[in-house]
Amino acid sequence: MTEERSVENEQPMGGGPRRFTPRPKICQFCADKNATIDYKAVDMLRRFVTEEGKIRPRRQTGTCALHQRALARAIKRARYIALISYVGETWNDR
Repeated sequence: MTEERSVENEQPMGGGPRRFTPRPKICQFCADKNATIDYKAVDMLRRFVTEEGKIRPRRQTGTCALHQRALARAIKRARYIALISYVGETWNDR
């Protein structure tokens, strides 16, 4: 009635190659005191936005909470005055 599980088909916990290597969690704005967050610096802000147009979370960017809030505010301001798109590429590109 109960099926016996084969030991040879099971993978041990944590086995296999690791797919993701985490980035160091150092806020680049805290490390470089000269770097400022400005809504007009579109090239800098694009690094913190995904291809779909979403703001990247802190765990991906490594920014501290203070600078993440300032980044989100700057990205939203840049979107409002049309420096950055609200959405990613057009649907026809897919």
